[in-house]
Amino acid sequence: MQSTPLAKKTTNSWLVSSWAIALIVALPILSVFYIALFPEENIWKHLYDTVLPVYIITTLKLLAGVGFLSVILGVGTAWLVTMCQFPGRRFFEWALLLPFAVPAYVIAYVYTDILEYSGPVQGFLRDLFGWQTPRDYWFPEIRSLGGAVTMLTLVLYPYIYLMSRAAFLEQSASLKDASRLLGCSPLQSFFRISLPIARPSIAVGLSLVSMETLNDFGTVDFFAVKSLSAGIFDTWLNMGNLGGAAQIASLMMIFVVFLIVGERMSRYKQQQFHNQDRFKALATYPLTKGKAALAFLACFVPLLAGFLIPVGLLLFYSLNYTKQFYTEDFQSHALHSFTLAISASVACLIIAVLLGYAQRLNPNKRSLKIAINFSSLGYALPGAVLALGVLVPLAHFDNSVDAFMRSHFDYSTGLLLSGTVFAVIFAYCVRFLAVSAGAVSSSLNKVTPSMDMASRSLGMTPMGTLLRVHLPLIKGGLLTSLLVVFVDCMKELPATLILRPFNYDTLATFVYQYASDQRLEQCALAALLIVAVGIVPVILLSRSIASSRDIKPA
Repeated sequence: MQSTPLAKKTTNSWLVSSWAIALIVALPILSVFYIALFPEENIWKHLYDTVLPVYIITTLKLLAGVGFLSVILGVGTAWLVTMCQFPGRRFFEWALLLPFAVPAYVIAYVYTDILEYSGPVQGFLRDLFGWQTPRDYWFPEIRSLGGAVTMLTLVLYPYIYLMSRAAFLEQSASLKDASRLLGCSPLQSFFRISLPIARPSIAVGLSLVSMETLNDFGTVDFFAVKSLSAGIFDTWLNMGNLGGAAQIASLMMIFVVFLIVGERMSRYKQQQFHNQDRFKALATYPLTKGKAALAFLACFVPLLAGFLIPVGLLLFYSLNYTKQFYTEDFQSHALHSFTLAISASVACLIIAVLLGYAQRLNPNKRSLKIAINFSSLGYALPGAVLALGVLVPLAHFDNSVDAFMRSHFDYSTGLLLSGTVFAVIFAYCVRFLAVSAGAVSSSLNKVTPSMDMASRSLGMTPMGTLLRVHLPLIKGGLLTSLLVVFVDCMKELPATLILRPFNYDTLATFVYQYASDQRLEQCALAALLIVAVGIVPVILLSRSIASSRDIKPA
């Protein structure tokens, strides 16, 4: 069907809109680099000579520790629940994703309350053995680099578990059968067949874990770990130097670029092509009683430490503060969280549909693919970096408008964008647009192009086709996108802390402030609400993965 001038004009308008969105999303990144290159007071040499080496070394140790432990937990548990038969396997298939719902800063506060010197664990040990002072015994320090590594691992390993389990389910059953016929044990088959084929997926999960580790602020701040994320806050808010903070933020973005490039190179070098025979049920290996008990413990311990203990303690604490749910302050914090999260998730969905449909209308436009990939960079930005990049251009806009109004009309406009709810929503959209765009694009790709051609042949415009054909067909993907972005916004802490208006607290900032002051009991109900909201997408993800392949006993 030949394109009419009107159709070409409509297609071009979608193309221009997509590029405009990409440039707006890229604005925070460009702002950070500009301030880093042209600071008002250049303290780079001072940072380099004093704290920067500590920030870099600590961040590298944090990334290495969390990455290593997350791979061990994620890959190991994914293989056990996918390929082995033991009591509780069906339960662990979805339960191992539950720590995903617990923000890292929440679990850090819980375990500090349990394991610190005045906590119940050390108190019990002192009573049991008659110890009097800390000099009488040794106990690992929870507020340390090792403690931060452990806390982050407990809530981030589900990324690798998720990717690994999906990869194991997609693998060819014939390859495993062939390895067994050639004399490989189940463990040898795992190392020689399953693990090499799953490496690209594991690399994707590891890159997500690393980016979330870089983004974390609540845990490293509470544990006094001098990472790059904590360094941005310290340089900006405590030292009052915006340029120095932007320079550290630029360094963090270089870390992110290395992570993205490394992950893509890993996938490129390890491409595996194999017959998936997805309609053939995947056979599982029965375990003996001893090995089945070990498999059960291997799956139960991460679930216990990453979800059951922290949630159980929060439930216990919240029993004494149930009346808090009806207080005006708590309802205000909850309303702020839900309002911001709903607004950002709807905005992300609209933008994601616009970008996804523009790509569908222009499938061969290389420039459009570049624009869409560029607009997805926000997810790789740590929250502290993103907040810095958002605040600077918005503040510049506010100051310019205020100066113009003062000089021409003798009227001060004050803060129009920065220091308002708009700044927080904008930051959420930049950070989580990639999540929404991925879900929408995946759903649109499943709609056959013949639907577009039939609609256009009946006289429908591109917008009419989108509204009357595509959106009803992909409503499942749209709801998934809304839900996942909503939960991510509810948990986001660093960007919210910096950009929120004065006296405008969310559940996340409320939990951070009270728990930092050693008042975990008073914010337990708020933390529990954040966790409860996060459980919903976890269950949906688990069901989606489990339904992708039939499994039968060997």
